[in-house]
Amino acid sequence: MLRENIGLQDKVFKSLDLGLTALAFVAAYYVKKDGLVVVNGLSTGPNYTLVLMAVLVCSALSFDFFRCHELYRKETFEQSVIRLIKAVSVAITLVVFLLFLFKVNDFSRILLALFVVFDVFLLIAMRAFVRQSLTNHRKRDFNRRKILVVGSRERASDLVTYISANEDLGYQILGCLDIDENRVGLAVTDKAKVIGTMEHFNHILLNDAVDEIIFAMPLKKINNVLESIAFAEKLGVKVRVLPDWQIQKMMYQPEIASVYIDNFVGIPTLTLSSAPRKALELFVKSVVDRTSAALGLVILTPFFLVVALMIKTSSRGPVFFVQERSGLNGRTFNLYKFRTMVVNAEELKVFLAHENEMDGPVFKVKNDPRITKVGAFLRRTSFDELPQLIN
Repeated sequence: MLRENIGLQDKVFKSLDLGLTALAFVAAYYVKKDGLVVVNGLSTGPNYTLVLMAVLVCSALSFDFFRCHELYRKETFEQSVIRLIKAVSVAITLVVFLLFLFKVNDFSRILLALFVVFDVFLLIAMRAFVRQSLTNHRKRDFNRRKILVVGSRERASDLVTYISANEDLGYQILGCLDIDENRVGLAVTDKAKVIGTMEHFNHILLNDAVDEIIFAMPLKKINNVLESIAFAEKLGVKVRVLPDWQIQKMMYQPEIASVYIDNFVGIPTLTLSSAPRKALELFVKSVVDRTSAALGLVILTPFFLVVALMIKTSSRGPVFFVQERSGLNGRTFNLYKFRTMVVNAEELKVFLAHENEMDGPVFKVKNDPRITKVGAFLRRTSFDELPQLIN
C-alpha cells in the first residue's frame, strides 16, 4: 500500500528515524549511567529530557535537509548510508552548538559519542532490513515496477544499464521501443533489447503489465507522440521524459494526469501520472476497504457455509467460480464468486452461440440452461457476488 505513496512513506520513515534516534539516546544514557563501570557515572546537572528534545529537533531538521526519507527506489543503499551519516553528523554538531550556546558545560562527551554510534547503527540497520525485505519481496515478483523504455541508443542504454545494476531499486525493464523497425531485435544492453517500434506501443500497453514508460529519446523524432502519451495517460500508466525534456512538446493540458518533475534513480524526469497523489487519503481508504471486507467475511461465514452446502447438494463441482481477471496495469488476479452454473458451462457455450443476445466478447442468453436452480436464486439476489470480498 505504501508503494509510490511518496507523502505517506515520507511520514512513516520520518517517524521511524526519530523513534530510533530517541531510542539511541536513551540507550546511550543508560549505558553511560549504569553500563560503563570503568568510567565515572553520569552527571545529574543537565536536564536530559530537554537535551533529548534538542536532539530530536536537530535530527528532524538535518534529516529533512539531507532528504534522508527519499523513496527506496530512488537511490542505492550506499547512497542512502552516506546521506544518513552526513545528516547525523550535522545534527550532532547542532546539538553541541546548542549545548555551548546555553552553557551546558557538564554534559558527557562519552554519552554523545555513544549516541552517535548507536544512532548511526540503528538507522543503517533499519534501512538494511527494509531494503532486504523489499528485495526478498521483489524476488517473488511482488512490488516490482515494470518499465517500458522508448529509445534504444546511448541515453536509453545508460538508463537500462543503471537500473539493471541496481536491482534493489525495484524496477524491471520489459524492453525498448524504437522508431526504426530495422532495430527490432537488437540488444540495447545484455539485459534488454528492442522489442518493437512505436507502432506496437498501444498493443504492448493493452496486453502487458506496464507500470511506467520512459521516453529516452527526443520527442520530436517520434510521430504522433502526443497521442501516445495521451493513450498511456488514459490507461493510468506513468510517463517519464528523460532530459533533454523537449518541454515545448509537452505544452498541452492533460485530460487526467498531473505533470510534475520527479527524481528517478537520481535523474530528474518530467512525469505524467494519472494516479492521485493524496497518499494519506488513499491509505485510509485502503485500510477501511480491507478492514470492512475482513469484517464482512467473518460476519458472513455462517451464511457462506449454508450457500456452499446448497451449491454442493444441487450440482456437482466446486463451490466457487474462479476466473482470471485483469487488474492494476495489466496484472492478473483470481476473481471469486459463488458458482451458479454447471461445471461444463464453457463447453456448452458453443451450442448456445446462436442465442447470444450481446455483441462483442459479452455472452448472455435469456433463460440460460447452464444456470442451476440454486444459481438462479443466487444471481437474482446477487448473493453470488459476496465472495468478491476476498478480492
